Amino acid sequence: MKQGIYTIKENKRIADGIWKMVLAGDGTAVTAPGQFINIKLDGRFLRRPISVHDADDTSITIIYKVLGRGTEDMTSYAPGKELDVLAGLGNGFDPTASEKPLLIGGGVGIPPLYLLAKKLIAAGRSVQVVLGFNAKEDAFCIGEFEALGCKVSVASLDGSLGVKGFVTDALPSPDTYDCFYTCGPLPMLRALDGAIPAGIPGQLSFEERMGCGFGACMGCTVPVKGGYKRICKDGPVLAREEIVWEK
Repeated sequence: MKQGIYTIKENKRIADGIWKMVLAGDGTAVTAPGQFINIKLDGRFLRRPISVHDADDTSITIIYKVLGRGTEDMTSYAPGKELDVLAGLGNGFDPTASEKPLLIGGGVGIPPLYLLAKKLIAAGRSVQVVLGFNAKEDAFCIGEFEALGCKVSVASLDGSLGVKGFVTDALPSPDTYDCFYTCGPLPMLRALDGAIPAGIPGQLSFEERMGCGFGACMGCTVPVKGGYKRICKDGPVLAREEIVWEK
């Protein structure tokens, strides 16, 4: 984890309620796809944790959804504004775990999968991606994944884009992938665990409300087989076999 001052280079709306922000600063703090940053906002006590969409040596890119007053405030931040950021938080995905990876993202669970896809493609993997949205106007990042060389399938709840239904309705045949990586809302993660054959390993990134973001407050602790883990510190990525699905 590194704390630093980052300068906004770009902050623009890319879909209904979805914004993309590019921050100039030390991107080397991000060491694994799936990690997140924690941003201090003007007049807000708690920082806002946002997944990293992309990163290089001199910048970090995030994609965020307007869900409350804090993220609504962020939409007004103009290029040139400086932000206090904790970067390189969480454990992230392990890109070396698969030869035939399948990436599945829903809504704002999609952004962290982009950096993962970049690393997998760079390593010579053939990457399949399934993206889920509520409707066509909510869609984003499809072209970015295609530009990397990923095979992309899309599902939308209202049928306005791709397959009508959930990401589980757009899954490829299980014999075409040997591991899955996913990020999205808890009901989606639970549904995928039920839809994908038990013998296929997976890495699932959980969205959980956080206080500190680096393991001190214990506010995002969840049960796993054999104990408990803090989503902000020991996660947000958990292995499929360790997850306890609460009833």
